[in-house]
Amino acid sequence: MLSRRPITSSLSRLSGSAVALPHTARRQLATAASTAGSASSDRFVKIVEVSPRDGLQNEKQVVPTEIKLELIRRLGQTGLRVIEAGAFVSPKWVPQMGDTPSLLRSLPLPPSSSSSASAMSYPVLVPNAKGLDSLQELLRSVPQGQAAPTDEIAIFTAASQSFCKANTNCTIKESLDRLSQVTSRALQSGLKVRGYVSTVAGCPYEGDIDPEKVGEVSKALLDMGCYEVSLGDTIGVGTPTKMEAVLEASMRKSGRGADVFAAHCHDTFSTGLANVLHLVGLGVRTVDSSVGGLGGCPYSPGATGNIDTESVVFALEKEGYRTGADLERLAEIGEWITAQIGRETNASNTGRAIMAKRRLKAKKEAEAQTKAKL
Repeated sequence: MLSRRPITSSLSRLSGSAVALPHTARRQLATAASTAGSASSDRFVKIVEVSPRDGLQNEKQVVPTEIKLELIRRLGQTGLRVIEAGAFVSPKWVPQMGDTPSLLRSLPLPPSSSSSASAMSYPVLVPNAKGLDSLQELLRSVPQGQAAPTDEIAIFTAASQSFCKANTNCTIKESLDRLSQVTSRALQSGLKVRGYVSTVAGCPYEGDIDPEKVGEVSKALLDMGCYEVSLGDTIGVGTPTKMEAVLEASMRKSGRGADVFAAHCHDTFSTGLANVLHLVGLGVRTVDSSVGGLGGCPYSPGATGNIDTESVVFALEKEGYRTGADLERLAEIGEWITAQIGRETNASNTGRAIMAKRRLKAKKEAEAQTKAKL
């Protein structure tokens, strides 16, 4: 079990450094950590399941739409309520996401008058104005009386200048200027907007990233209207100490609490779960994860996928938090989707352990039944 370091010792260590907090931000983070650890506080952690988008987008073989729909359907039966369904990006650059419009049209949705219409949320990544145009065209085609397939978009940029140029062919400032226009249009049309900041801990081109840069980008996203900013350790080099500094800088720069930030941790060096637990202990209440540990980073050789949902749910529930997710079903889905996309091994240690235990139990029961018949 990961023991959360006392926030006071961490803040003392950071005082006088480039990421030292002024009194107000220090008090905010200390209060968030104290509240997060109290028995009377809200212990619910929202899981944003990103496997249909972030998890599958780098697969070399295009996954059939039917498989993606089945993945989303099964995930919806686990108790998860936020599933990132796809992305409105150029099929030329990301072929895996080319079927997002048809996928959204095929999602099982209740009538718009149903009280459960908002029970599920299927946000989609919209990186630019063209992507927003495509989404809005689709939403205008929804028949009257039918719920819209999504009411939320996600936008993304990076804290690394080199990564931003490689991924979006523009500088961070240019990226933010473009995203501000996209966000304004989306908000005016009634869509919620969530922001992603990539490479918050390290970059495959620049190496270590200054938390101050992350804080500046986070502030810009919140100022333009994002209701939440996901702090993405894209290449999985973050540690609890580093991610705490990233959160501190983001809170200080934006003047906002920990609850408007999400943890998006990759597990390249096996620190993803430690980072998640530490950030949740500091007051973060949203975690991005991917069933079966699906995902990766095309710009970082050897980088593994997102932290697996199975391990996140297992650890959080053991620590006394609530996720509302059925761990047994998640393990089944992780094993199923791993086989569907042709991977030999499920990347989730937790999922493999659960399924192995289940098979062993079934084997013993079968042996007992056989003996009883003799």
